[in-house]
Parts: sequence; C-alpha cells; structure tokens
Amino acid sequence: MNLTNKNLFFSSSFRNRTTFSVAEETEELVEFTIEKARSTHTFWIKEICDVTFSSAVARGTGISGRSPEFLETKINKGEAVIAFASDGRWAGFSFITSWENGKFVSNSGLIVAPEFRHTGLAKKIKRKIFELSREMYPEARIFSLTSGLAVMKMNHELGFEPVTFAELTSDEMFWESCKSCVNCPILISKERKNCLCTAMLFDPKQSTPVI
Repeated sequence: MNLTNKNLFFSSSFRNRTTFSVAEETEELVEFTIEKARSTHTFWIKEICDVTFSSAVARGTGISGRSPEFLETKINKGEAVIAFASDGRWAGFSFITSWENGKFVSNSGLIVAPEFRHTGLAKKIKRKIFELSREMYPEARIFSLTSGLAVMKMNHELGFEPVTFAELTSDEMFWESCKSCVNCPILISKERKNCLCTAMLFDPKQSTPVI
C-alpha cells in the first residue's frame, strides 16, 4: 500500500460517513466528508498535531496537546472522527476518551485546518463526535472543557450544561492530560476546582439535544 497517496484514504466508502457542502470565501463550493476514523487515517496524525500546536500558539489559550502515539491509539480504536474536503485535503478532527469504566466520556481535540475555518465545519465535527460518544457509550455522561465561546455554544446546542469541576471525572489520568495546557498552573493553584476553561456536561438521564 502506498502511504504517500493521500487520496487513497479519502476515496474509500466508509460506514458512518456524513457529507455536506459549504461555500469558501472564493465562492467555490467545497464538499466535506466526516467519518469515523480507522487505521488508514493514522497517515494524517503529524498534520493534526502540527495544526493543533500552531493553533495553541496563535490563540495563546489553553489547548491540551496529545502525543502522536495517543492519537494513533484513538484512531485505531475508532474513537475519533476525521473530516476531508472533496479534493482529499485533511480538514478536521476530534476524539473521545472514556473514564471510570465508561461512566464518563470526554469530547476533546476538536481542530479544523486553517483554510476551512469559518465554514461551519467545526460545528459538524462537534455533532459527529457527540453522536459517536452516544453510540459507543449510551449511558455515559459526556463532558467538555473549553475556553472558547464558539465551542460553548455548540455544546449548549447539543444539550450540555455548565457544571463545576467536581461534577467531572475524578480519574487522575484525565487531569494528567491537562499538564500540557499553558493554563495548568492555574488549575493546580485552584486545587482543580476551577480554571480558565468552562466545564460542560451532557447527562443522558437529564439532557436532550436542542438540535
């Protein structure tokens, strides 16, 4: 298999795939496909990591980084979604992680390639990763930590509500992942009770998606 052929990974027909179109600033119609990630998509890990890092630097806000090895595990387990433009360019990504034996699930790592921002793609990826979480862990409480207003709005539309950090998982491995965030010293100084991020939670027993 020729791993340098990016179109190879895009052209295949996969289950759980969503396709939609948007108009870019050039008024050229761009079609996106969002699908459940699988092993062939590990080809894109370096680009995902590079864009995530550059976005964190540009924004100067907290984006918790993940190692290439971690993302490879997520992709191989089918615990991620990935988006492509119609010409085969990688367009976006997000992943999920379960905690406390499936009691909680986090939606994390939402990133969109710079050339496809402000197209509505982030919202589509957010909905797709939420649907994957509900499919794989139907009884789990789904949570998200974010400092971005746009993500907060997306979470709200899916039925998430703001909560205290005490209502999130107590799994130490989750909080270890926050150490790569630039705001981690604030989290530690607050004894993990709060930070610059807002915690939002979807409880399947109490919440219903708005849209």
